[in-house]
Amino acid sequence: MDAELVFSRLDELPPEKMFQQMVLWRVPTPVRASKHSYNYRFAFVVDGVCVLRYDNEAGKGDHKHVGESQLPYRFVDADTLITDFLADVARLRNEYGRR
Repeated sequence: MDAELVFSRLDELPPEKMFQQMVLWRVPTPVRASKHSYNYRFAFVVDGVCVLRYDNEAGKGDHKHVGESQLPYRFVDADTLITDFLADVARLRNEYGRR
């Protein structure tokens, strides 16, 4: 089996200059340092700056970047990944919307 694109989504978000992008692949073997069959990169960008990113870069395993911090992320399944990311985006949108 080759890698299979599960979905790729790009959403512009109000207010201006915010967007989220989610790309999720099903892979035949786990990415190095991950134990599941997905490769993903999800990002939330405000005014050209990535303020949130979830990914499982080879060798680093599942983690998220919030601002300048990198934190471990416990991958449960693809649906939980999406839910967790969207919840963080909602929280951050609220925070950046107040500035």
